[in-house]
Amino acid sequence: MIRYSKEKISVEDFNYLNEKVGWGKRENIVVKQALDNTLYSITVYDDKEVIGYGRIIGDKTIFLYIQDIIVIPEYQGNKIGTEIMKLLLEKIDEYKKINPGIRTYIGPSLGRETFYKKFGFKARKEAGLGEGMVLF
Repeated sequence: MIRYSKEKISVEDFNYLNEKVGWGKRENIVVKQALDNTLYSITVYDDKEVIGYGRIIGDKTIFLYIQDIIVIPEYQGNKIGTEIMKLLLEKIDEYKKINPGIRTYIGPSLGRETFYKKFGFKARKEAGLGEGMVLF
């Protein structure tokens, strides 16, 4: 049975999901700090097995970022990612009560942009903004 939970994900489960989708494992101390700084998250289970995850980071008033939308390959194509997004966007609507103009960003994996467009996300250029950039 598929279950969506607001419970905090464990470091081990987070790394398990990342490995399953080919993103690799990170040091536990790094993952713990990232998860401790998460504003809100949804973890998905099939019975007791973790199969998906998504989270929101940001300051709650001016800037939000949807991060780490993960569904393990065996469960992709079953609308689990869609449900994760719907639940995260419901939470974002709560944050919008403080500032209706809050900006919510997402950095989709290459080739996954169409999935996020279904939820109203636009490429920065389409929104009249500059290209997205990253610093490593």
